[in-house]
Amino acid sequence: RNSRLVLGLPTGRTPVAFYHELAARVESGEADLSQATTFNLDEFVGIPAGHPGRFRSSITAHLFRRVNLAAERIHFLDGAAADTDAECARYERAIAAAGGIDILILGLGTNGHIGFNEPAPALPARTHRVTLEPDTRAGNAELFGGDPAAVPPEALSMGIATILQARQVILVATGQAKATVVERLVRGPVTPELPGSFLQVHPDVEIMLDTAAAAGLARS
Repeated sequence: RNSRLVLGLPTGRTPVAFYHELAARVESGEADLSQATTFNLDEFVGIPAGHPGRFRSSITAHLFRRVNLAAERIHFLDGAAADTDAECARYERAIAAAGGIDILILGLGTNGHIGFNEPAPALPARTHRVTLEPDTRAGNAELFGGDPAAVPPEALSMGIATILQARQVILVATGQAKATVVERLVRGPVTPELPGSFLQVHPDVEIMLDTAAAAGLARS
């Protein structure tokens, strides 16, 4: 209904099936992305262009090569930038210039991170550089030959305030490993020790789960 949507998009394993379905609908003429704009949530620091482990490489293979989205409408964080602080500030300006994000798709880490906002005593509001937790690196090892040690220790990520300013948020989580953190996100306190819990204060969030990820919510 709105062909000029500004979309925030994650990477990782969870959204791959969604991207393949979206691409299939574009290819069949059921959807049109020619006037849409996208912003990726995050990117590893220090990986050169063309590296298969870059989130940019992954989402390009799964989605962007298959859809009618103009290259100038696709926005990525440059994890290889010489000045990552300047790169983060540039990204915030680009999001603002696009009018903000209409729909932001999120995954969820087993430690409760959204984007690459890791649990901490305090969370940066805006796009920033972050040190990744061991569990997060292990969760992304598939992109680096299955070796968690090969996953970069740092990344760039949209901040919590940037995420919460999206007009609509859709969180997708699958698998038994996410059940506990999903329950805490929905029923627990809002705390920076579980970054996803901040979605409780957003006025328009939809959470999509499979049966395994919803197991904790099924308990009374």
